[in-house]
Amino acid sequence: MDLNQQEWWDGAQADADAVILDVRTLQEWNEGIIPGAINIDIFQGQEFINAIDALDKTKSYYVYCRSGGRSGNACGLMSQLGFEKAFNLSGGIMAWNGPVVAPE
Repeated sequence: MDLNQQEWWDGAQADADAVILDVRTLQEWNEGIIPGAINIDIFQGQEFINAIDALDKTKSYYVYCRSGGRSGNACGLMSQLGFEKAFNLSGGIMAWNGPVVAPE
C-alpha cells in the first residue's frame, strides 16, 4: 500500500511493531537513511527473498527506496510471501522531508 510521507512516518512512529525497511543498495544506504531503518538490498535476488521471508510476518513494515519504485515492488513481493502490513513510501527518500541520519 502506498502512503504519503505524513501517513508513512506517523504510522511508523505510532506502531509498536513497526520496522522501517530500506531496500536500496549498500552505496545508497551509506548516503543516509531514515532513522531506525534496516537494510535489505532488493537487487540481491534470491538472497533478498530469503531475507524478507525470514522476517516476522506479524510486524508492520514501512518500506522505502530512492524514489518509491523498488520499495513498491518489495511491498508486492512481501504481500505474496504472506505479509499483511507492508507500506510503501511514495516518492522514496528523494521526496522525503523528514529526518535522515548516517547509518551506524
